[in-house]
Amino acid sequence: MPDANPVPPEVTAPWGSLRSPSAERRLFRGIYGLVLASAMTAALDVPGNEANPGQDALWVLLTALAAGAAHGYAHVIARRASAEGAAGHSRLRAVLDEWPLVVAVLPTVLLLLGAVPKWWTENTAVDVALLLNTVALFGLGVAAARSAGLGWPASCRAGCADMLIGLLVIAADALIK
Repeated sequence: MPDANPVPPEVTAPWGSLRSPSAERRLFRGIYGLVLASAMTAALDVPGNEANPGQDALWVLLTALAAGAAHGYAHVIARRASAEGAAGHSRLRAVLDEWPLVVAVLPTVLLLLGAVPKWWTENTAVDVALLLNTVALFGLGVAAARSAGLGWPASCRAGCADMLIGLLVIAADALIK
């Protein structure tokens, strides 16, 4: 049976560089960072409490740094326990490889910090951060699907599925308030 998509994936995938294992890991960590930033921002936005966007921004950043360090160190422990032994990246390198997780939370941190000098309210910063992270999840889902050689309709469906994570955080934030 002939291939339904005779065009090679390199032609249909504008972001072919996402095909490498390292690009896949960066994508994974970026998505993880976006979800972490959304969940932390929603959790720190407690109605009735005095707004403290600077402290909230610091907590989001520190949580991302701690999660990145823990994830990197978990890889070190897993490698040590596996047949790889001491082979592979150094301990420090394994932790530093988690940089996409930390970078993914920076827009949220910057939005929260913008509420410190009263450029906007903390509620506005939280709402915009949740929306921005949800749109970014859609974009990463589409980019990953396109790099896998999927067409635009299938890539948009994949992006919508990824976007559901952000929508779930938004819904949970609305229900818990």
